[in-house]
Amino acid sequence: MLSDVTTPQDLDDRFRESLAALAAPQHRGDPAQPLADGAALTGAQLLDLFDAQVTSRQLDLAGRWLRSFGEGYYTIGSAGHEGNAAVAAALRPDDPALLHYRSGAFYCVRAAQAADPATASGGDVAGQDAAAGQEAVAGVETSAGADPGEREVAGSIDGPAATAPDGEAAADPNLEDEPAATVPSADPEPPTGTASTASGPVAAGEDEVDTAVSMTSVRRPVARAYTEAARDVLRGMVASSREPIAGGRHKVFGRADLAVVPTTSTIASHLPRAVGMALAVERLRRLDARRGAAGPGDPATPAPWASDAIVVCSFGDASINHASAAAAFNTAGWYDHTGLRIPVLFVCEDNGLGISVRSPQGWVATALRSKPGIRYFAADGADVVGAYAVAAEAAAWVRRHRRPAVLHLTTVRLMGHAGADAESAYRTPGEIATDVAADPVVATARRLVEAGLASGAELLGRYDEVGWQVRRIAEQVLDEPKLTSPAEVIAPLAPRRPLRVARAVADAGTRAAGPRAGARAEVFGGKPPELAGPLTLAQSINAALTDGLLDHPQMAVFGEDVAAKGGVYGVTKGLRDRFGAARVFDTLLDETSILGLGLGAGLAGMLPVPEIQYLAYLHNAEDQLRGEAATMGFFSQGALRNPMVVRVAGLAYQEGFGGHFHNDNSVAVLRDVPGLVIAVPARPDDAAAMLRTCLASAAVDGSVCVFLEPIALYHTRDLYADGDGEWLAPYSEPGAWAGGHVPVGRARVYGVGSAEDVTIITFGNGVRMSLRAASRMADEGIGTRVVDLRWLAPLPVADLIREATATGRVLVVDETRRSGGVGEGVIAALVDAGYVGAARRVAGVDSFVPLGPAARQVLVSEEAITQGARTLLAR
Repeated sequence: MLSDVTTPQDLDDRFRESLAALAAPQHRGDPAQPLADGAALTGAQLLDLFDAQVTSRQLDLAGRWLRSFGEGYYTIGSAGHEGNAAVAAALRPDDPALLHYRSGAFYCVRAAQAADPATASGGDVAGQDAAAGQEAVAGVETSAGADPGEREVAGSIDGPAATAPDGEAAADPNLEDEPAATVPSADPEPPTGTASTASGPVAAGEDEVDTAVSMTSVRRPVARAYTEAARDVLRGMVASSREPIAGGRHKVFGRADLAVVPTTSTIASHLPRAVGMALAVERLRRLDARRGAAGPGDPATPAPWASDAIVVCSFGDASINHASAAAAFNTAGWYDHTGLRIPVLFVCEDNGLGISVRSPQGWVATALRSKPGIRYFAADGADVVGAYAVAAEAAAWVRRHRRPAVLHLTTVRLMGHAGADAESAYRTPGEIATDVAADPVVATARRLVEAGLASGAELLGRYDEVGWQVRRIAEQVLDEPKLTSPAEVIAPLAPRRPLRVARAVADAGTRAAGPRAGARAEVFGGKPPELAGPLTLAQSINAALTDGLLDHPQMAVFGEDVAAKGGVYGVTKGLRDRFGAARVFDTLLDETSILGLGLGAGLAGMLPVPEIQYLAYLHNAEDQLRGEAATMGFFSQGALRNPMVVRVAGLAYQEGFGGHFHNDNSVAVLRDVPGLVIAVPARPDDAAAMLRTCLASAAVDGSVCVFLEPIALYHTRDLYADGDGEWLAPYSEPGAWAGGHVPVGRARVYGVGSAEDVTIITFGNGVRMSLRAASRMADEGIGTRVVDLRWLAPLPVADLIREATATGRVLVVDETRRSGGVGEGVIAALVDAGYVGAARRVAGVDSFVPLGPAARQVLVSEEAITQGARTLLAR
């Protein structure tokens, strides 16, 4: 048996002892009836939750067993947290869930809910709650005002919901918050005759029917949904390529058809996404209600979640101290304070420990209670019946009011943090014994016996039956295939379908020139940008964003100062006036929250375009890109995605306004993220085309794109001489978008003079400096090819090789730093491809960019470019 494996705290032996000590029930209860007067759960439902808890416990034992002979790779278990089964039962199976790594029981319940449509609908109680929810939604909409001309709160994604005097959303005063009873239920039909127990037959008598009912519930086969959920988890433990969400790439709780979104194990990093997702769910609900049928030429973009869905995210008590958690709580409360509805339920599972670090007594409750704008609920995770009642109340409150709440679920941690964790090093024997005595699975068993639904022996038989099923599945998954090649591993990382992206750009042009021509003319005030003459980089980006918002109904532009002010550099000027505060809005001053909003919005079906005001500010929140954004496709095999185009103002060479925060030339952290698309437009015409490509790539492939805009080139007009206007470019009319399409990973080449002597490879500000240097060298008879990379990831390797080979001399002009800069990647790409010609680098000094004229001492100059080229030619 799996239970024979030695485990910390001898948990299996203690569980058996506890059940053996339970006295036989004095009478038999009816599983179809509530456990007690006013109880929200029936006996049958509690038996089902016991099955989910036991399945989770046996999975923990299986993980230790697999690890004992080197076939299991993940032993962070759910023992002590099985009370989260009650949380799952209080939700609907289509409520998106972002779960932490102690969610085995939750996952089992969610699988059973989804497998049984009858229980998923919640029966009578859930039906009443659904009706109540719809009624509440109607009340909020009426109070908020559905008139198209309603005023919207500046800086919010949607208009405010009406609030009652106490600050809560207005609703029907006759409406009651009723729990959604979506517990998978047992068959309550009693058999005839006698029933067998684990210890022998029970004679028919005056209690025959009650006994038969109870025994039918206890002895029924283990629900297939639980065994299949166990198979999912076990496949993750052994890195099976048949695991349904990550395919052997990681052990995560997730399945698209269960609305369980996989999360990484980074502490609290999924909470900002959950807030963004809840914001988008509500925004899409209102948008769908107001918009009605799609207009001519509008692509079908149905919201992927139920209109009254709520988002749930779970995490441990230690996580509340993490900056990402603080950002999520603050964002949810901040938006709630403005009147914006965000239906998110935070679930803090508090076992008092973060590996070995204790949460101070009372700290978690005090911290959670103090979060402004977030309703606080608390429950004991060892009491499944009570926890279900509180969780149902919390979920119904969030569903009704569309406002954030936190459920503080006290738990214990059994079997240590993970397999190698020796708790005796930091906990006393008494502390460990206290937790063991509070085993939530034992507590559920005790409640079942007290209700007359089973004896301890019967429940132990159930425990062993589930254990046998889990062991059998564990043995089966051991022989399943693993990922065996790099190609298999990276297949879902960043799909590229360039022909579809090109077609999407072409279709956008067709719509802009056809069905949407009238709307486009109106938005641009009768003067579309292609008739406005040559544009600057900033103007071109503004026009492309306008066209993007017109073409993508679910697109939203947001960030610090992007709405009323129009951006620090005026790039988003006028967008809010054109499209309203629901689609162009200011955010609070927190980059983690800005990216989290984007991640959640993309996952919920929107096309988010967040702005990070300066490249230096991105470093505050880069894990949202590395750990959350880029991993979604990887951990879901493409079943889930978070399309996003992150606009970032960056790079150096600003005149009169600098220092390392506003002249940041560090992009190494971005280039290190697998699958991330990094675009750096230098010219206005490239900027518009590349932005259209990024939007199409996000929409078609679910790409996460970083659109890095060189600040110093935003308003540049001239190239060679003052007043020449050579850095301006016309905006393409929609009919020309297809012909001017710029695919991801394709460079642009400029020929100066004969273009036969040297190849300069560069990007961003380096393009303008290199063209100026090449012009001077052309006067000396030196022909230059200037290659604008345009894309830093993926690098345009084929273009690099072709242009480098054409001259045999390569100068890499890299405005980032010598160490970790872009030039390293370019040189490596050339070497890997077999380039054998001469090569040199001109790069920024390994230094932060200082203020004022001192910046010239560490940045690349035109003189350095010219000298580098001449050195190559002298060889």
